[in-house]
Amino acid sequence: MFLSTASNPQRSVSRAQRGITLIGLLAWAFVICVVALVGMKVTPAVLEYQTISKMVNKVANEGGSTVPEIRAAYDRAAQIEYGVEAIKNGRDLDITKENDKVVIRFAYDKEIELISPVYLLIKFEGQSK
Repeated sequence: MFLSTASNPQRSVSRAQRGITLIGLLAWAFVICVVALVGMKVTPAVLEYQTISKMVNKVANEGGSTVPEIRAAYDRAAQIEYGVEAIKNGRDLDITKENDKVVIRFAYDKEIELISPVYLLIKFEGQSK
């Protein structure tokens, strides 16, 4: 039995295949792995920055009125906080007074090893509010 394409319109239209190829899947898997690796390596550094920023704000508000008192208050807070390695000493802080308000500034660099010869350098800086 012979079927013509005119009587069967479904056969005349070729169906386009949908989906992802193996190469496409591997490319997306590589991109996702790289983003996850960078995220896992950078997250602790960002959390440390947030902790230092909170400590600096607390010390600026409650630490004292003179530079040695503020440095000593930061040193005490740094001993209590877990995971603060970038600024362990109050001598690394820039302490000024602006409009009768204590302003503490800090800046540091964090070098993160991604894969053996590849490093990521992040420059953190902040000040008290």
